[in-house]
Amino acid sequence: MTQKAVQNIPESKIKTVKELVDLMKNKKTILIASIKNIPASQFQEIGKKLRGKAIVKVPKKSLILRAIEGSKLKEDKKFKENIVDSIALLFSDLDAYSLAAELMKNKTPAKAKTGQIAPMDIEIPEGPTELVPGPAISELGALGIQIQIKNGKIDIKASKIIVKEGGEISQGAADIMSKLDIKPFSIGFSPLAALDNEEGKLYTNIKINKEETIEELKFAFGKALPFAVSIDYTAEDTIKFLLSKALSHEKALEKLTPALLGVHSKEIKQVPSEEIKEGKQTQTPEENKSEGEENK
Repeated sequence: MTQKAVQNIPESKIKTVKELVDLMKNKKTILIASIKNIPASQFQEIGKKLRGKAIVKVPKKSLILRAIEGSKLKEDKKFKENIVDSIALLFSDLDAYSLAAELMKNKTPAKAKTGQIAPMDIEIPEGPTELVPGPAISELGALGIQIQIKNGKIDIKASKIIVKEGGEISQGAADIMSKLDIKPFSIGFSPLAALDNEEGKLYTNIKINKEETIEELKFAFGKALPFAVSIDYTAEDTIKFLLSKALSHEKALEKLTPALLGVHSKEIKQVPSEEIKEGKQTQTPEENKSEGEENK
């Protein structure tokens, strides 16, 4: 860039780039978040909640790219790939997943709009509603929802999925969800990627779901204990089960031992002791019998 070109750059842009470079060099985590379709009022509210935890910046794409070059970030090429429209940069001393969790915590439910893509299967649940008989009856019927009237209100007879995950939300589905106060979307900062400056690692596809994670941990824990016992892994949590297992095996062996000893002692008694001493008898009576029949 020539000296003349530098002189033509507004002072405000130079200041912004310098500020971004300083943050990129000095903060542990740099997170890129989508702020698409977030109302200004909610953006400000989220910014307030993040004070003390992260610094939020919404510079132009060209200034972000210039700052990345000036700061010489690790994984800068992959990091640049996530610089798209309608994003914010968050700078923090929290690790990437802790910061992402803060963003997810500050999301709020939002109603569906026509044309949006369903993030999951959207279901109208079975049970009573506050809707009164009228136009809503035909609107529900158009979506294949079975109803009945109870105490002057519309009651959903059976749950019904009205939009499959990945499907486009129709006007009718959006209207019914609005009337039933069903909010399948959430508004807030959505993490796209995060760079750990200390480790030089870039994290993408960041998904934070505490409830789902807790359920997965419970499931894994439930499977871990039986597996540890099955492979005889000794630990504080498994020792009582291993002892119980050993005791049951001991009892089973006790039941089998007399029967086994009885079979062997019977065979031994059938062989004359003097023949065993002289080495004449080397086969059981049954084997001798079978040989005799063959010789005939």
